[in-house]
Amino acid sequence: MKKIVIVFFVVFIAAVMTSTAQTAESYFAAGLEKAEKGLYKEALADFTKVIELNPKSAVASYTNRGNAKNVLGDNYGAITDCNKAIELNPQLAEAYTNRGLAKFSLGDKYSAIDDFTKVIELNPQSADVYAVRGIVKSELGDTKGAIADYTKAIELNPQLADVYTHRGVAKFSLGDNYAAIADYTKAIELNPQFAEAYTNRGYAKNNLGDKEGAIADYTKAIELNPQDASSYLNRGYAKSRLGDTKGAIFDFTKAIEFNPQFAEAYYNRAIVYGQEGKETLACADLQKASELGHKEAEVMIEENCKK
Repeated sequence: MKKIVIVFFVVFIAAVMTSTAQTAESYFAAGLEKAEKGLYKEALADFTKVIELNPKSAVASYTNRGNAKNVLGDNYGAITDCNKAIELNPQLAEAYTNRGLAKFSLGDKYSAIDDFTKVIELNPQSADVYAVRGIVKSELGDTKGAIADYTKAIELNPQLADVYTHRGVAKFSLGDNYAAIADYTKAIELNPQFAEAYTNRGYAKNNLGDKEGAIADYTKAIELNPQDASSYLNRGYAKSRLGDTKGAIFDFTKAIEFNPQFAEAYYNRAIVYGQEGKETLACADLQKASELGHKEAEVMIEENCKK
């Protein structure tokens, strides 16, 4: 699934009636503008200037600087800034959100959930945070908890195509292919250019035996993302199950073209070559798959290529 890319910036600045207040406010506004343009290093410098001018009244700048650090990969620095913001204002939901994202990036998933839960306590209408907490729960294996969070996010904002897809993946992992298809279909309705939703719906259709439907979805995903090796692999597999060996070999070859380290593509192409009686090509692909760590390919080599 997609990496979390939610960005939270605080857009207020505490009023400070001093000769430096206007200057601090100007730096703050400049920082927000630069952040909106993706100029995070420059924004970070502006928020730092605000903190230097008014350290006791710079809660929003600590939060925003923490967010900029998150985006730039300085997760520890982000946590430090968010801690300071929370110290200055324990009710600032955005600071907990940004700290949770930093902790998640560092692999501290349980602590990240604690922060997201605090955000929800402070702001029960935060659909994005329910969605993010669901992603973290899913990675921790709490699939049902993840579905509950995704469902709440959708209840709060029914236009979140990504969240329908995440919920579909969770339902698919529980074996509920029909419910997964319904979620992927809704995601596609909301965003017809959502290649991942087509790919995932193809998986579910394939599980239900609808090979033609799966092929149609994989084909659409490839149309939207022509370098998607996984969709070529899965379409090739579906074609092979329908007896279209030439079409399957074409797709497996394209998957390898876009990902030369794709062991599964070599393995599946070997199987089809074997079905066509092309033993030399099949064994060459099995050898390559084995070199890339495919265990079943090693067994196939012993059984078919060492006579």
